[in-house]
Amino acid sequence: MRRLALHWKILIGMLLGAIFGTFMLQFDAGKGLVTDWIKPFGTIFINSLKLIAIPLILASLIKGVSDLKDVAKLSKMGGRTVLLYMITTVTAVTIGLLIVNVIQPGHIVSEKAQTDLVEAYADEAASKQQIAEEQKTDGPLQALVDIVPSNIFDAATNNANMLQIIFFSIFFGIGIILIPEKKAKPIKDFFDATNEVVLKMIDLIMLAAPYGVFALLATLIVDAPSPDLFSALGLYSICVLLGLSIMILFYISLVRFYTGKSPRFFINGILPAQLLAFSTSSSAATLPVTMERVQEHLGVEEEVSSFVLPIGTTINMDGTSLYQGIAAIFIAQSFGLQLDLAAQLSIIATATLASIGAAAVPSAGMVMLIIVLGQAGIPEAGLALIFAVDRPLDMCRTVVNVTGDAAVSMIVAKSTGKLKKPAEKKWDDNYKKT
Repeated sequence: MRRLALHWKILIGMLLGAIFGTFMLQFDAGKGLVTDWIKPFGTIFINSLKLIAIPLILASLIKGVSDLKDVAKLSKMGGRTVLLYMITTVTAVTIGLLIVNVIQPGHIVSEKAQTDLVEAYADEAASKQQIAEEQKTDGPLQALVDIVPSNIFDAATNNANMLQIIFFSIFFGIGIILIPEKKAKPIKDFFDATNEVVLKMIDLIMLAAPYGVFALLATLIVDAPSPDLFSALGLYSICVLLGLSIMILFYISLVRFYTGKSPRFFINGILPAQLLAFSTSSSAATLPVTMERVQEHLGVEEEVSSFVLPIGTTINMDGTSLYQGIAAIFIAQSFGLQLDLAAQLSIIATATLASIGAAAVPSAGMVMLIIVLGQAGIPEAGLALIFAVDRPLDMCRTVVNVTGDAAVSMIVAKSTGKLKKPAEKKWDDNYKKT
């Protein structure tokens, strides 16, 4: 088992978790046993990754910005990064709208299935609605206000405040650039060392990845709702999966065109991060692994990856944006509503902006979807229609989010001359130090 590559260990853990969860459903006490004795290990695994997310962003981003040694360089890299993320997000929403308008999955939802779903998930939908209503009462510039923290220590207590942490890290890094190099050296050395410590912590945590994903998948299986509800939403799920697959091909094409790297090279390099993203449904929790894969296996220099990837974790939610577009039209179709071109264009704009503020944690897109629905005049109660399949689709769209981050980091690295040939190594060399 020790000789297996990391991605194979994760795949085996996922498969065994799904089998175990299905087996336990055959017993009356099975669900309770998994919830009480298996689920906690999955929660511990996710928490351990979230534990180092903020220290990683602080250390790596401050190090990355200060290493630029030139504010003009930072502005150039930042402009390219944000522009690329916006382009890929708009592309994702547009693809989603095209697919859902052609296939029209909402027309096959029966009245009974709709009623069952609304009743089954009414409480959860109501809680999401309440949160979104609070966000909608804010002014048009509230998103800008929220980027600047009033207290960095308070902001660091919540992983949902990634934009505030990123703002502080960039601001702090700029401050290091602007002071004399002699005075800056001690603090640069401190964050360099902190970054190395965090990366070593990642190595240790990843030793438990196969067991963590086993617990996560077993829990997902026993918590899944009735198969009858899934069947009613099958076509909707196919639309989302089709759109996400097209986005993966889009990233591969971008990488091939701009960097000359083959699809096999790109997928092999990022696959362990994709598998972890699938099992955790959190691009923030996956960030440490994404950074390691991009640097060590895709050849992106740390100066670029430590800047581009943390930002992408927060503002580059292509999979989430695509799903929001499809979900909005699907709900409208289910309620018999026909949206004109102007309404669908507003969905593109709203989903793009909403994705920037979506936290990089499981199901955060559900909250942002309420804003998209309200903007397009779609009944917000329809959110309950898609709760049944949101979790497995969330796992898939997180894979797209992480893949998009990796692709953009390679393109930015290529454009700034920071894309190197990675050293030849086995897939999980960094994780076999036991």
